[in-house]
Amino acid sequence: MTTVRVPAKINLCLGVGAPREDGFHPLATVYQAVDLYDEVRATAVADGSLRVTVHFDGDRDRETAAVPEDDNNLAIRAARLLREETGITDGAALAIRKVIPVAGGMAGGSADAAAALVACNELWGTGLSRTDLETLATGIGSDVPFLIHGGIAVGGGRGELISPVLARGSYHWVFAIAAVGLSTKAVYAEFDRLNADRDVPEPEVPDDLLAALRAGDARALGDALSNDLTEAALSLRPELAGVLDVGLECDALGAILSGSGPTAMFLARDDVHALDIAFALASSQVCADTAQATGPVQGARLL
Repeated sequence: MTTVRVPAKINLCLGVGAPREDGFHPLATVYQAVDLYDEVRATAVADGSLRVTVHFDGDRDRETAAVPEDDNNLAIRAARLLREETGITDGAALAIRKVIPVAGGMAGGSADAAAALVACNELWGTGLSRTDLETLATGIGSDVPFLIHGGIAVGGGRGELISPVLARGSYHWVFAIAAVGLSTKAVYAEFDRLNADRDVPEPEVPDDLLAALRAGDARALGDALSNDLTEAALSLRPELAGVLDVGLECDALGAILSGSGPTAMFLARDDVHALDIAFALASSQVCADTAQATGPVQGARLL
């Protein structure tokens, strides 16, 4: 049996271009891994099958239906891809403990896929390096390679092409978690609808954001946060604008949606400021829950 802990990801910037011929949108993003963790435990099974169960911390039953416990689960897809790549025929029972919000723009499903690759690689003794696993992960989803890598990295292509970023410091985040998730597919479709008559430029990572990370300057980073999917997410869920306003009223250094939303994220000066923002969000009843985290942290790791 092996257990892997894997972090959530956030996008410090998310530039989105017009869809390519293959239907994917070119992205220019900077990922950061933060210390909200899922865990995936892989146990050998004698019959060679692959199966998964999902467990939520606390009262999260409302989300259970949103996480498949069949072959559509990304963790199962990851384990199957590892078997195909290595010729292994062993089976595994995967048990996922969910903490990362479901359909919240923080790559919870991709995190579980990354953890399943690392866990099954260890369980089955397939011997792939972390670099090998990152390469394999590109076939599962855009965020999966980064969640094996962790830290802070630039993402290109459709997000799967990653390279480390020179960065200093640790950053304090507050997350406003919505009661109902938001489909990434729906947000991108709305992005395309809103931009149908616009000239969408090729996405680029802002220079001021990279400079802020090099300097370890949280205030400058807050000013540089950006997300091209914001307009689309707010079009589908207008109430999220009010969530962002609450954090800004608390003097958050920066406030944007995480990925395709609906989770809103706020950069705080320190732990005390983060607690103040979280309290204001909870008191205003604009979200279902809040969470605090710091980053960057390592990617998927064996426990």
